[in-house]
Amino acid sequence: MSQTKKHPKESKGQELTAPKGMRDIVNEEYYSFQGFFEKAQEVAVYYGFKPIDTPMLEQEEIFTSGVGVGTDIVDKEMYTLKTKGGDHLAMRPEHTAPLMRAYIEHGMQSLPQPVMFYQYGPTFRHDKPQRGRYRQFWQFDLDSLGSDKSIMDALVIKAGLSALYEAGAEKITIEINSIGDKECRNGYLRELTSYYRKHMSNLAPIDRERLKTNPLRILDSKEEKTKEINAGAPDSVSFLCASCKKHFKEVLEYLEELGIDYNINKNLVRGLSYYTRTVFEVYSDSGEEGVPPMQIASGGRYDYLARQIGGKRDVPAVGFSIGVDRVVESKWYKKLSPRIIKKPKIYFIQLGAEAKLKSLNIIEALRKDHIPIAQSISKDSLASQLAIAEKLAIPYALIFGVKEAIENSVIVRDMSNRSQDTVKISKLVEYLKDLK
Repeated sequence: MSQTKKHPKESKGQELTAPKGMRDIVNEEYYSFQGFFEKAQEVAVYYGFKPIDTPMLEQEEIFTSGVGVGTDIVDKEMYTLKTKGGDHLAMRPEHTAPLMRAYIEHGMQSLPQPVMFYQYGPTFRHDKPQRGRYRQFWQFDLDSLGSDKSIMDALVIKAGLSALYEAGAEKITIEINSIGDKECRNGYLRELTSYYRKHMSNLAPIDRERLKTNPLRILDSKEEKTKEINAGAPDSVSFLCASCKKHFKEVLEYLEELGIDYNINKNLVRGLSYYTRTVFEVYSDSGEEGVPPMQIASGGRYDYLARQIGGKRDVPAVGFSIGVDRVVESKWYKKLSPRIIKKPKIYFIQLGAEAKLKSLNIIEALRKDHIPIAQSISKDSLASQLAIAEKLAIPYALIFGVKEAIENSVIVRDMSNRSQDTVKISKLVEYLKDLK
């Protein structure tokens, strides 16, 4: 992220645009994001999650040690910088490692466990921009820290799915797997490594490198050659120890009890090295003919992340992360409106300097009494303001002219039949609240 300073002359004539893979979110799209956040927050609070907001910049080692070298995020996608003081920082590519850092830093181990959080905000990855995938993108996360119980896996999944269903998602399916824990994963990794060595000559070059650093990542390969080899790869479920097998069985039982459709996907490992036991990806019907289901969420259990980033002991934890950009861009999204958006039934019109002078005080009085209005106070003519009111299909107009300014009154016009009343400003709120 280091930048070369350009002489002012060099910048002349250059087109001013947002960085590649990043964009401005304005007007209705902004409200769509905010509407989803409010709905997801409502679900999260009901299930007992508390809010947290971590910095967009973290020490780089939080991600190199937590997310892991050998992952695409750390090797290719992180935005990093060196400060003037010599600190190596990274713009957060995900929320989980920063959350665990906050849990340890603030001594949350001493609180009643589990500690449950929701968080929402932008994350950054130098990824290839495409539909639903940006270099600055928004995530909504649900996490439970401090319990290894299988019911917590089920709880975060259920809460996350509830937020998606409330937003309009249809035909949701979960791809799920268990990759075991430190008791049984080494045996699986040995078997997996041995299998891939037998097929070394047919592996894509990138996957040969992964074999040295992170063999599990080969299962997640997008290379066609490797996909064919993966079809015959040993599956992690067959290598689970008794404890992990029990945990996974219980998670699936909870999902079945909740009526949640799932498919066991033996090649599902997720792209981050901190996952253990349960891993999952959530797909929804795109709502478009011929377009395959889109991944809109993912997550899993990360019981060893605390120690990986420098904690003194393991902290069992599980999380669910929603890709909000993909939700908002989906055909099925309900375009949820935030609570601050209330369709106004009043359009405020002012005419003349005296009226304009007093207009803001009237608008403020209406705001304090929670009466939503629309206005175009910079306009001067009655015709232009009435035209806007009609275009917005607002049922009533307040007309405040010079005569009304002198008499401390306002005209209330019914836009459907043009009937109108003159109302004293002191009685205006009461009058408006009685309007149907």
